[in-house]
Amino acid sequence: MHTVKLIAPPPQNHRQRRQAVKKLVEFKGLHRLSLPQYRDHVRQLYDGPAGAVLALGSLISLHEPLVGQLFKTRTFDVSHCRNILDIGSGAGQILGHLLKQTHPDAQLIGFDLSAQMLRRARQRLRSDRPTFIAGDMTRLPFVDDTFDCITCGWVIEHLPDPRPGLSEVGRVLKPGASALILATEDTLSGAFVSRTWKCRTYNRQELQRACEESGLAWKKQLWLSPVHRFFKMGGILISATKPAAAEVAADEKLAPVIAS
Repeated sequence: MHTVKLIAPPPQNHRQRRQAVKKLVEFKGLHRLSLPQYRDHVRQLYDGPAGAVLALGSLISLHEPLVGQLFKTRTFDVSHCRNILDIGSGAGQILGHLLKQTHPDAQLIGFDLSAQMLRRARQRLRSDRPTFIAGDMTRLPFVDDTFDCITCGWVIEHLPDPRPGLSEVGRVLKPGASALILATEDTLSGAFVSRTWKCRTYNRQELQRACEESGLAWKKQLWLSPVHRFFKMGGILISATKPAAAEVAADEKLAPVIAS
């Protein structure tokens, strides 16, 4: 009598399992709706109860205080800036830190798709300094080269393609000035954020390429804390700079040489 030995299939790779769970969890509605329909969907989400608890969630996750440390320690220095745009202001999580860490005469503008979120930010911050404007970040109502600093916190996830929004950031940013961009990464934890806030995620290479195609050079990758860096948590945080006029001119001179 012959004994048949059953060979068990090799265990599935841990990374493959994580990727499968991530794909299952991640929000996919962004590509199923037209852009106007999706924008209305997002606006209603943030206007409603979810938006009302956004500030509390930022505190519990430690995102708000840790982002504040980036300004306080001048890891991203805003102390010299006089015209600052905060895109995706939400309940004023980043704007509140800008109020503390910028010059008293600095002009601060809070910009968000949801007028209701801006009302919450105004009530929460209780300051006359910021100007609040509701609108679409792919059509910023400002002239070219206006701001010497832009913060853009966890908002480009709500664009199917980040380049139209990033191009607008580059357009209104002064040459040589920098933007602090924070985005949800395509990790397992990022997938749950995506599901909760009805947004997409990014990988670092994809976002870097989109920034560079939009005229923004990655200057530095940042982390919320050493723990976040070790475990690759907290999303993508970068300082991106609009090249100064002299740098652009130099690149244009080199272009024919490189092409040949």
